[in-house]
Amino acid sequence: MATRHQVREAVVSMLYAYDMGNTEIEKFEDEIFENKKIRNKQKDFALALMKGVIVNLDNLDKEIDKHLKAWDINEIGHIERAILRLGTYELINAKVDQAVAINEAIELAKSLGNENVPKFVNGVLGSVQKDLKSRKEDDK
Repeated sequence: MATRHQVREAVVSMLYAYDMGNTEIEKFEDEIFENKKIRNKQKDFALALMKGVIVNLDNLDKEIDKHLKAWDINEIGHIERAILRLGTYELINAKVDQAVAINEAIELAKSLGNENVPKFVNGVLGSVQKDLKSRKEDDK
């Protein structure tokens, strides 16, 4: 059985493929998940993440873009964009602790990106988290 980290890694890979133009990647979800031994509750978790990111793609990109200092969302690498999209989705929507979401994104960046990606992902997601917290406090 796959761990949640392995599930997130599979989702990032699928988001990467989607971003590279394979917009029909969802047709292969079952095959991909079975190949990676992602089953039952973990499969439900993976599907929720994948569908959640794709359905909210425009809003996630706008949120990420607000926190990119030197770049535009379309100027960063595909793998970085996939990790940031998943991390931002989890910060906004998922039922996981925000620190866990950021840590998972950093771990994905360490294993999938170059040496500068973890720091970049941490900075962007930390800024997103701070902004979300500020907005929640303003709503009170």
